[in-house]
Amino acid sequence: MTHVRVINPNTALAMTAAIGRRARAVASPGTLVTAVSPAMGPESIESHYDEALAVPGVLAEIAAGEREGVDAYVIACFGDPGLDAARELATGPVIGVAEAAMHAATLVGRRFSVVTTLARTTGRAWELAHRYGFAAACAGVHACDVPVLALEEPPARKAVIELCAAALERDGSDVIVLGCAGMADFCAEVSRVTGVPVIEGVGAATRFAESLAALGLRTSTRGEYARPLPKRYSGLLRDFTI
Repeated sequence: MTHVRVINPNTALAMTAAIGRRARAVASPGTLVTAVSPAMGPESIESHYDEALAVPGVLAEIAAGEREGVDAYVIACFGDPGLDAARELATGPVIGVAEAAMHAATLVGRRFSVVTTLARTTGRAWELAHRYGFAAACAGVHACDVPVLALEEPPARKAVIELCAAALERDGSDVIVLGCAGMADFCAEVSRVTGVPVIEGVGAATRFAESLAALGLRTSTRGEYARPLPKRYSGLLRDFTI
């Protein structure tokens, strides 16, 4: 049985539960999905500061997964925090939800629009689109200005759906990418209203992760993603000594 661990980098347990439900809904029958939150970190990730302080918790969960024999990992935050570092630690593949969603979007359409939460996070989405090689396919990044923890409230769903429809018209795109793991439950409704494929990264990343594990593929350790050099870490980071 393939074991995929989905790591919500924030500490909002209700969001972690929702992310886990989405991942299990799309996973293959032979795949075990566990969804976890770090014991330390921000309750939501909406800034570079939040993202930086979320990374140690993500790496702690990767280390715990390695002790438990986890086969593959998903980092369930659209900023893909700690993705490179996690790949240095994990035996199996590690997939970020932004990376997976953008890949999937290019397989079902020509150009995609990203709809995310706060306007201050749009720069990070563009940065990742360039890094992953999808800047030409990304027609626009749009913010609904709803905080992450407010996505569970009914007005948030309405705001996201309306912005998705507007983004398609403004950008001339044919696919929507939902730019927050907390929007995972919105897919079906947004697709019904807009009539286009809607990609949320949790499901896409879960399927990519289990597929790579089933194929026996893992992150290459030649060069940049080799195991970190052993050294001591001090103070609050002493437990991260390798």
